[in-house]
Amino acid sequence: MLEAHKKYGGMGTILVIKVSPESADQFGELVADPNSNELLHYTEKPETFVSDRINCGVYVFTPEIFTAIQGVSTQRKTETSIRFEALQSATRSLPANFVRLDQDILSPLAGKKQLYIYETRDFWEQIKTPGMSLKCSGLYLSLFRYTSPHLLTEGDGSKSATILGDVYIHPSAKVHPTAKIGPNVSISANARIGAGVRLINCIVLDDVEIKENAVVIHSIVGWKCCIGRWSRVQAEGSPNAKLGVTILGEAVNVEDEVVVINCIVLPNKTLNVSVQQEIIL
Repeated sequence: MLEAHKKYGGMGTILVIKVSPESADQFGELVADPNSNELLHYTEKPETFVSDRINCGVYVFTPEIFTAIQGVSTQRKTETSIRFEALQSATRSLPANFVRLDQDILSPLAGKKQLYIYETRDFWEQIKTPGMSLKCSGLYLSLFRYTSPHLLTEGDGSKSATILGDVYIHPSAKVHPTAKIGPNVSISANARIGAGVRLINCIVLDDVEIKENAVVIHSIVGWKCCIGRWSRVQAEGSPNAKLGVTILGEAVNVEDEVVVINCIVLPNKTLNVSVQQEIIL
């Protein structure tokens, strides 16, 4: 993308990707010159279809972008029109000189030979919820099949754990041969996975201990957590929902035979009773 920016010049380059027309209205849609890649039109989440090329939210700008931002900020301070007063009433929590990148910078500069696009054909996901981390982890694991297959773990349940689908296990992690792991599981350094453990679609961070016969599904297990014997940590697996995955913060202790469903647990908590659909502070 940086090379593209050097090639096109102007004030900045925007990373874009092609999506389905049905999902395009969830993002900033744009139109670009097919030959020069100049950004010609930009609109944020339009009510009617504009384009199947959307803004990925990754930019390369020259220092001139700060001049443009300062210009908008100064205008905000002195603007007294009825339109601005209506806008201000709808955004009272924002300072009077706030600047919106999409509406105040990208849209006005479109078609002025200042902004260009670079279209990626790699995978891309919008990360607005913690649950998207699991989906993105799965994308990377599937990519490893083609780019770095040596990073993925294999096992048949005899001398090593049973592995299903794409799974990464750090070399320092200890996984019992009777465990069943995958698909879409990442196990980090110094983790300890006990006998009979079942892991599906989860991220297990450093120094985690998951004891015998525990189950973890659609979850992110933070550093130094401990999940007790026969416990179950799981979620529905909806990456866009606030409680679509279960997240255990650092050093959370889930005691034996406790069930945790669709919860976010802040660090250094001990759970000795089952919980569901809660944010535990």
